Amino acid sequence: MRVAVVGAGMVGVSCAWALRRRGLDVWMIDPGEPGGQTSHGNAGVLSPTSLLPFNHPGLWSQLPRLLRGKNPGFRLQPGHVLPRFSALTAFLAQARPSVLKVTAQALHQLITLSRPLHQQWMRQAGVAQRFREDGWLFLYRSEQAWQTAAWARDLYNEFGLSWQVLDPPELAALEPDLSRGFAKALWVSGAASVDEPGEVVRALAHHLIEEGGVRFVRDAVLGLDREGPIWHLATAAGQRLQADRVVLALGPWARDFLRAQWGWRLPMLHERGYHLHYGWTGAGLRRPIYDTAGGYVLSPMSPGMRLTTGVELDEADAPAHSRMIEAAEAAARQVLPLGARMEAPLWLGSRPTLPDSRPILDAAPGQPGVWLALGHQHIGFSTGPGSGELIAALMLGEAAPIDSSAFAALRWGKGWLR
Repeated sequence: MRVAVVGAGMVGVSCAWALRRRGLDVWMIDPGEPGGQTSHGNAGVLSPTSLLPFNHPGLWSQLPRLLRGKNPGFRLQPGHVLPRFSALTAFLAQARPSVLKVTAQALHQLITLSRPLHQQWMRQAGVAQRFREDGWLFLYRSEQAWQTAAWARDLYNEFGLSWQVLDPPELAALEPDLSRGFAKALWVSGAASVDEPGEVVRALAHHLIEEGGVRFVRDAVLGLDREGPIWHLATAAGQRLQADRVVLALGPWARDFLRAQWGWRLPMLHERGYHLHYGWTGAGLRRPIYDTAGGYVLSPMSPGMRLTTGVELDEADAPAHSRMIEAAEAAARQVLPLGARMEAPLWLGSRPTLPDSRPILDAAPGQPGVWLALGHQHIGFSTGPGSGELIAALMLGEAAPIDSSAFAALRWGKGWLR
C-alpha cells in the first residue's frame, strides 16, 4: 500500500513515520521544507498542561476584556469578525463545562501517547540532544492572579499532573534571572521542551527519507480525484501522483483546500502568533517560561531567546502586524534581562483551531481512502506523534491506542460538509 501524506509539518511527518513503521510506502508532499511553516515557529514546549484549551468556560468572564484589547496575549482584528462569524460563535459555544471535560480527557490521552514517541523518534533520528526535561514555568505577577488561576490547578490535579508552587526565593534559586517581578510561579516539572522545533521536524523527515520507503515531493497538491480504488493527486508542477490512501495534514491550509476540493465549510479559525529572537544579558534560562500577565512565552532556543506571542485572530494570509510582538517585548523587559533583537524578520504562523479545540483524526466522510489529521491549534508539535499513531492504527484496522471518538470528523454533525 502507498500512502500520500499531504503536509510535512509535525503532524504530517508524524503520520509518515507511523505509517512507514508499519511497512507502508509513503509520499510526503509539501511545497516547502519539512517543518518550515507553523511547526517551525512554536515555543517547543511539550507539556501535559496543554490539555486545557483556550475556549474553556472561564473564557466568558474574560471576554469583555479580550474584546477591548486589554489582554496583551490576545488580539482580534475587527475585519475578521463578519467573515468568520459562524466559526467564532461555534468556538464560543463550545466553552462549556461538559465540552471541557471531553476535550481535556481527549487531549490528555493524545499528549500522554505522544511524549514517549517524541523521545523515541528523536533518538532514532539522531537529535536526542535537543530534548530537555527541565519542565516549564507559569509566572504570576500578583497573588490575585495566582488565586484567579486556581481552577486550572484543580483541573491539573484531576488528571494527576505533576506541578510545584514556588515563592520568589524558590523561583530565584531555580532560575536566577527571575528574581524580580513575580509573586508566585507554577513549575510544571513533568513538562519537556526542545531547543529548535523546526530542526526536530526536519531531522525526523530526513531520517525517514534516508532510511528508504518515504519519498519527499516538494510540490503543492492542487486537487484529488479517484479512479477506482486509486487516488490521483494533481500538483502545481504538473505531476500526477498515485496513492492507495491519502492523509490530509494541511494545518492552517486545510480549510481552503477542503472548500475547493469538495465544497466543505470546515469551521476553522486561525490563531496567529509571532516570534522574534533576542539576546540575553543575564545568566540564562534553563527552561521555557510563560508570563501570564505579559501574555508571552519565552523559550531558550539554539538561535537565542525566542519570544512567542499569544493569539491574534485573523486570516492566515492577512498581513503581519507588529503590535503584539512589541507589546510582548515591552512586557518582558519590565521583569527580564532581555537583550537586543537579533537580526531576523518577524516570524508569523497560524495555529489551525476547530470549535472544540480538538483536532480531527478520522476518515474523511464519504471519501474512501482519505484521512484527515488537522486542526491541532496550539499543540500540533506536542501531539503530532500520537496523532500519527492514531491515524495509522485506524487506517490499518488496528486497535486504536486511545479512544478516537473525541476526534471524529462528524462530532458536530454533517452541516459543515455542505
